[in-house]
Amino acid sequence: MVETRKVQVTGGSTYTVSIPKDWATENGVSAGSEVEFYPEGDSLFLTPRSEEERTEGTLDITNLEGDELTRAVMTMYVSGFDIIALESSRISTDQRRTIREATQSLVGLEVLEETRDRVVIRDLLDSSELSIHNAVTRMRLIALSMLEDAIAAIAEMDEDMARDVIQRDDDVDRLWMVVSRIFRATLRTPKAAEELGLPREVCFDYQSAARQLERIGDHATKIAHLSLNFEEPVSEEIVEAIWELFEESKSVVNGGMDALFAEDSSEATRLANESREDVQAIDERARSIDELLRGLDPARAQLLGLIVDSVSRSADYGGNIAETALQKAAPTP
Repeated sequence: MVETRKVQVTGGSTYTVSIPKDWATENGVSAGSEVEFYPEGDSLFLTPRSEEERTEGTLDITNLEGDELTRAVMTMYVSGFDIIALESSRISTDQRRTIREATQSLVGLEVLEETRDRVVIRDLLDSSELSIHNAVTRMRLIALSMLEDAIAAIAEMDEDMARDVIQRDDDVDRLWMVVSRIFRATLRTPKAAEELGLPREVCFDYQSAARQLERIGDHATKIAHLSLNFEEPVSEEIVEAIWELFEESKSVVNGGMDALFAEDSSEATRLANESREDVQAIDERARSIDELLRGLDPARAQLLGLIVDSVSRSADYGGNIAETALQKAAPTP
């Protein structure tokens, strides 16, 4: 419910405005309390001042096992809880194993306390020291290197390289969780955005790009899994065509990311538009590769077709990043 207040002048030079009583009561603000103001554009955010406290959350895991329990731990982490207490009348051995594996897959978490009916996990990182820019940059490097190595695994029939790509997907997922955690923190409190030194809109743009990079990592993993099904080498002609498709897709992703990080709006717009235009050419190249596959054994052609599709989809995700960069570079109302 919107409330309005008139700005008054006290002492001849100080502007004052009253605070709604209901809001003050709900947030423990009374006479003598201190509040914090955070300017953001033409807005001014007001929040009660509080001592630095670790945010705690409790979850009943009685009926949670396996993937459901893993997702629950990850959800609590992304939601911003610094201390996560998982409770049940009796936590089983399988549940403890799942909790440990989930903890190890997330940045900064460790098991702080473990009893028969309770496991407490704590985030050891200082959120103010995290950089969403660095996390997204790292995701970019890992996702594109995964895609390149997945195709190299096909070209060289290298099973070890393929399995290494599959393992590296955990690194991308871990960074994606960090980005999501940071972004949600900026939604909860303006102080988080101030500590990052970035407007919340920019944090949203970075989070959107990180989602696309996470999907590129998933497709690289898919290609690596598919490469393990080849018993005979892929023809040089097809390998060459897939490499060219990869190079063009990589260029689109890099162009989109460069546009996202560009400080000059004109340069960002130019780079983003170039990347978006290149996506259409990549779709045409993918169709030409499909023509090469028509004369192959159906099962082999299907595997290669899925690989071509994953590479071209990676370019589509790069185009999505470029679209985000265009929105970031556009004038704000």
